[in-house]
Amino acid sequence: MGSDWTYLCVNRDMDSISVVNPVSGAVLHELKPYSASDVAFEFVEAKKLQPAWDQLGARARAKIAAKYADLVIQNQERLMDQLQLETGKSRSHAFEEITGGVAAISYYAKVSPGLLRRKKVRAGVPLMLSAYVEPAPVGVVGIITPWNYPLALTLMDVLPALLAGNAVVQKADNQTSKTVLALRDLAVQAGIPEGIWRVVYGDPAEVGNAVTDNADYVAFTGSTPTGKLVAERAAKRLIGYSLELGGKNPMIVMPGADLEKAAEIAIGSAFGNAGQLCVSIERLYVPNHAIKEFEQVLKRRVESLTLGTSNEFKFDLGALTSKTQVERVDGFIQRAVAEGARVVTGGKPATEIGPTFYPPTVLADLPMGAEILHKEVFGPVIALVRYNSLDEAVELANATEFGLNAAIVGDPKAALKLASRLMAGSVNINEGYRATMASMAAPMGGMKQSGMGRRSGPGGLLRFTETRTIGVANRLPIGLPNRAKDFKKMAPLMTMLAKVMGKI
Repeated sequence: MGSDWTYLCVNRDMDSISVVNPVSGAVLHELKPYSASDVAFEFVEAKKLQPAWDQLGARARAKIAAKYADLVIQNQERLMDQLQLETGKSRSHAFEEITGGVAAISYYAKVSPGLLRRKKVRAGVPLMLSAYVEPAPVGVVGIITPWNYPLALTLMDVLPALLAGNAVVQKADNQTSKTVLALRDLAVQAGIPEGIWRVVYGDPAEVGNAVTDNADYVAFTGSTPTGKLVAERAAKRLIGYSLELGGKNPMIVMPGADLEKAAEIAIGSAFGNAGQLCVSIERLYVPNHAIKEFEQVLKRRVESLTLGTSNEFKFDLGALTSKTQVERVDGFIQRAVAEGARVVTGGKPATEIGPTFYPPTVLADLPMGAEILHKEVFGPVIALVRYNSLDEAVELANATEFGLNAAIVGDPKAALKLASRLMAGSVNINEGYRATMASMAAPMGGMKQSGMGRRSGPGGLLRFTETRTIGVANRLPIGLPNRAKDFKKMAPLMTMLAKVMGKI
């Protein structure tokens, strides 16, 4: 997802963490950090409460979740205000978080009872045996969420874990912890027992490691290097894990595509949350014959975007979340220029608006080996690349270690054929990421170095469960053989059954 444990632990001393507003630099609040032993205690207490929550039953938990969705909607203005204070994002992108989060709650409230019910499966010996399969909660789930989408990603991960009958200990990013705590408080109001969902924060490595070391399952969203460390610690304990990691997402503009529409899709796909989004488009592949015209169309549309901060739907883009993030983005751009890239528009911090604003930037004429074509920027930057054939476009799109998201603009039928050739966990046609992200019934996750496992869809809940199989020997005059004489008598019958059951 681009964020790292080492990110945004600002002005920390031994006693407190100062969280600042990205736009003004003013201190919003102080946090008292959790220690590793504090985190371990939270897991112990959560484990005590989890059995009763599980025994409440899936339908009862689903009713609480439905009430929770209503409360989130009722409090959306307050939640968006808090979210903007901590992240600096625009009102539009804050609203997108609300809608995504509510969609996740509503989906899992509807489907969780069916997903969690006991199901009868084909038994090994009909009549003599019956077999059932049921999901069982893992216990206490550790969830590590980033700073860029604290509301949406919290609800997409925490709620299915809770609905599966688990308790949750969530490591919130320090920068956005108050947003997460506001969500937790609303959940308690809805009827989720206090103590079933616990929130911790503090030194990123210490608290993150403590969550992984005490959880029965861990779900992590963040950078690929940190995700590998999580996987290593989880593997040593033989616990399950899911990882949603970095991306370097391509968009292919097909020959014959409407260039005006393609450019509008591109800006929505590249600059959501000022590009601080794991699935945002960072590479844009355009037919060689159309690249000059497309560049001008894209430049005009990008330069029409507005930057600023407001609690109204007034600006297209908000701020980046820290000065560190500004330096990161600017560093990528300056190194790209040094490698031969040309800045079409943008390319310098918008300090006249505020210290953490960066204008949407378009780069062109990049050499194929340029760093910015292979490493995740996580900011409002898109690189234009020309191609001569669709085969070449697919080859270039797949030529990174990542495989999180991709997009295609063009004729839907032709794009559908092309989609299966892209090595990405999600492919959007005539959209950048919202067509797949908004589809809560469909799984979301990455291939290659972009992660393991999936959120959303049935698997987004079932990952937080273990499978329990129940077999029943039915009371019949004849039963399964135990002794040699019994096997001799029943062997012909059992052989016949094996043949019949093996037929397709």
